Amino acid sequence: MSTSRPARPAPLAALALTLVATLSACGDLHAPDSRTGAAPSASGASSPSAPGASPYVEPGAGDGAPHHNENNAYRREGEMAPAHEKDARREADRIRPVLKRLWEEREWDPATVRAALLRLGYEEERVTKGGKRLGGTLTVTGMLARWEDDGYVTPEGTRVALRVHDDACVSGFVQKSNFEVRTNGPYPETGCFEPPYGH
Repeated sequence: MSTSRPARPAPLAALALTLVATLSACGDLHAPDSRTGAAPSASGASSPSAPGASPYVEPGAGDGAPHHNENNAYRREGEMAPAHEKDARREADRIRPVLKRLWEEREWDPATVRAALLRLGYEEERVTKGGKRLGGTLTVTGMLARWEDDGYVTPEGTRVALRVHDDACVSGFVQKSNFEVRTNGPYPETGCFEPPYGH
C-alpha cells in the first residue's frame, strides 16, 4: 500500500513566488496600519511613520506643513507698543487721504506719490548699504515684480512705508485697481514693507 504525501513546492519556486509578490506590490496602495492608524498611502511616500521622516510638527500647524510657522517667520510683523501703535494710526490717517486723492486722480507713479507725501513734512529714509539707518522715515518705491503667465511683470503703482517708531510703521500702496494704508510692526528682513511670498 503506497501512501502519498502532498507535494511541497520546491524551495526555488517558493522563492520566485515571494520575489514576484514583493515586486508587484511596488506603487500599490496599502491598507491602513492598524498599529498607527495611518491612512493608506502610495509605497515610497514619506509619512510620519516612515524611516527618516521628521516626527516634529510645529504647535498650531494643524493640517498644514509641519514647519509652516518656522518657514514663514520672515513674514511675521513685530509687536507694537500700544502708545506707538496709536502714533502709527495717527500718521496713517494723514497718509490715507493723500493716497486716496492720488488714486482718484490716477496718479500712482513713485515720483508723484513721493512728492505728495514729502509735502506732509516727512523726510526720506536714508540707509547705508549695510542696512544702518541714517535718518528720515519715509520710503517710496515701485511695486514688486510678480510672476504672470510666463514671466515677471512689474505692475504700475507705488509702495509706501513710514517708520513712526522702531517698532511701529505705516505701510501702503496705490495702484490702478485700489489703494491701501495700514499700520504694522516691522518685519525681520524688510523693515516696514511686508515681504513677498516665495522667500
